[in-house]
Parts: sequence; structure tokens; C-alpha cells
Amino acid sequence: MDQYAVFGNPIKHSKSPFIHTLFAHQTAQQLIYTAIEAPIDDFKGSLNHFFAGAGKGCNITVPFKEQAFQYAQQLTDRATLAGAVNTLKLTDDGLIIGDNTDGAGLILDLKNNHIDLKDARILLLGAGGATRGVCGPLLAESPKELIIANRTFSKAETLVGIFSGLGNISAIEFSNLEGEFDLIINATSASLSGEVPPISAALVRPETAIYDMMYSAQPTAFNKWAKQLGARLVIDGLGMLVGQAAESFAMWRGLKPRTKQVLTELRHNLSNKILKIGEKHAVSSCK
Repeated sequence: MDQYAVFGNPIKHSKSPFIHTLFAHQTAQQLIYTAIEAPIDDFKGSLNHFFAGAGKGCNITVPFKEQAFQYAQQLTDRATLAGAVNTLKLTDDGLIIGDNTDGAGLILDLKNNHIDLKDARILLLGAGGATRGVCGPLLAESPKELIIANRTFSKAETLVGIFSGLGNISAIEFSNLEGEFDLIINATSASLSGEVPPISAALVRPETAIYDMMYSAQPTAFNKWAKQLGARLVIDGLGMLVGQAAESFAMWRGLKPRTKQVLTELRHNLSNKILKIGEKHAVSSCK
């Protein structure tokens, strides 16, 4: 039977096996999906062993996305722009293709929540790998402006240089942020430690949509903060997790699974701690 997996370290809290098992049942696909904790110093060896057996494709999460980028023999355009790979596929002729579905997962979740990105003014907090993975797909939706804010300005400037040909994108330091935004996306890891990025409360208005790429059983620190400031729409990254998984599944099996029912079941299980997620700790939407 065809085998798929998610590689990471640590990986025991990954929701990917749960999600892809539901996708397989929904689409009547016969496959096995597991979580594999690859050694930090031998990620390549783990992949080689996997693909030498019944492995047909896999997801990659921290800290191996950049190594997966180097491992792939061919890259999709969005993987090249992202500079990282979260999905690998072994083709029938033995070629390993690398893709990055994180941005597509974010766009799908934003649209499922009825957020109009065209002509929107978007603020993206952080300039790490999570930000780089979503800049291209966000700009493809033709926003009025995409602003990357980061404590280290040079990192935000680097991303602007990479994506400047795709749309109106600019960089700014946290301390210089001002104005009104239609959508604010937290792509920092602050919520993992229960913290909030150092931005002014004045940026959060009732009509501002708030999105945190992290998720947890309880509202993330960022979303809780925004809600207290009067934001009417606050969203965590669980839908992004399901969305990027659906993109990976479609790449492997040629079928695009429905995400809403899977998201509902995942949210229910998360809230009931069936998946053993600690209430006080946020988790990345890329696991």
C-alpha cells in the first residue's frame, strides 16, 4: 500500500496523520500516513529510507523545510519563491518534486472566512520562513498593499527584494507602524510562548480582520489581545493547516479533498483534547 508521512523533530504532536486519514476516507483512497521523527543530523538518510520503500510522498515541518528544498530534484515555482519545501512527491519515473503548500493553505482559509484580499491593505508581522512562504500567494490575490513588519528591518527588506516583482510590497519596523489595515496576519512565533508582537493597539479596529498562523485549544495570545481591543473577526491557523494538507494530498493523489468537514472534526477533537494538545500552548499551523 502507498505510504505517506510527515517528517519533523519533534513530531509527536503533528495533526497531519489525523487530517490525511480523514482525507483518504473521504476520497476512498487506499494509503497509510504516519509521523516520522527524523534525526536532526540525518534527515536525508530518513528520506532515502522512506522513498526506497513504499513511500510515495511526504510533508516536511520544522526544522527540515530548507533541507527538503535542497533534497528535491525539481521545484515548483511557489517552492522556489518560498525558499523552503513542505511537500515532496515521488513521481512514477523516480523524480522527487518539492512544493510549498503553506501559502495556498492560508489563502484557502482566508477565503473560507470570507476575507476579500483584492485591493486590501495587508499587514504581515514577522520576516521568517512562515512569512516568506505566504508572500507570493498573498500578492497573487492583488492586494492594494502588502506591508511586512519586523523587529529586524533588514530581514523584512530582504523579503521585499525577493517579491517586489509580484506586487506592491514594502517593509517597515514594528516601531514605525501606523495607519489602517484590512487584514493583520501574525506570522511570528510569539504565540508559541504566549506573547504578542510589539505593535500598537491602535492598529486593531473593529473592522480589521485578525489572523494568527498559530493555533491552540484556547484563543492564541495574539487573537485574545485583538479580541479585547474590539476586533470582530479573529482567526487562528488551524484552517491553514488543513488547507495546506489538502494541497499536498491533491498533489499526491490527483484529488482535492473537501476541507470544511475535516476542519470541524479537528477543531472538535482539539477542544476536547482528544489529540492531547495542551490548552496553554499554541502550535504552528505547518504541522
